[in-house]
Amino acid sequence: MKNKIRKQILEARKALSAEEVINKSTKIFHRLQHFPLYQNARHVLAYIDFRNEVKTDLIIKDLLSSKKNVMIPVSIPETKEMIISQLFNPEKELAKGAYGILEPKKEFIRKVSPDDLDLILVPGIAFDMKGYRIGYGGGYYDRFLGQQIKKIPSVALAYDFQIIATVPRDFFDHPVDYIITETRTIACNS
Repeated sequence: MKNKIRKQILEARKALSAEEVINKSTKIFHRLQHFPLYQNARHVLAYIDFRNEVKTDLIIKDLLSSKKNVMIPVSIPETKEMIISQLFNPEKELAKGAYGILEPKKEFIRKVSPDDLDLILVPGIAFDMKGYRIGYGGGYYDRFLGQQIKKIPSVALAYDFQIIATVPRDFFDHPVDYIITETRTIACNS
């Protein structure tokens, strides 16, 4: 079931024009900018977008220009783990890593403890109103969210069409706390 949903939503996302991606992503960015958890966060885990995901370059530039700490995930395919690295200069420090996603070059990996984070921005393919998500199937974010010692708020960034009635879930799936789309902010655990 997850694979069927994943395929349908990925096809819809792939069909978006570059202009639609930029317009929708900009609206999501503006909603996020006015979100108190984002405004108050000092250490934010952001993802680097790819394949028509909600664009994060505006978010990363905004965080850096606000003198906030930007962290990004680094995938370790051998162990299916995700480590966190601080990012200072996206243009200089990033190169294609695992799965073709931009990650810090080895010399720019600055490992950070997940406990230092104030906010986690989460990518995904499909979400339901309870915050459960379908990712790419690697389980990186579910494992990462599941091993947090302290509760760190998580916000998924998604287009409206990525919100579905129910996401099939497994025992290891971890919901996000909020979802921000181009038209609304959803509190998932209320």
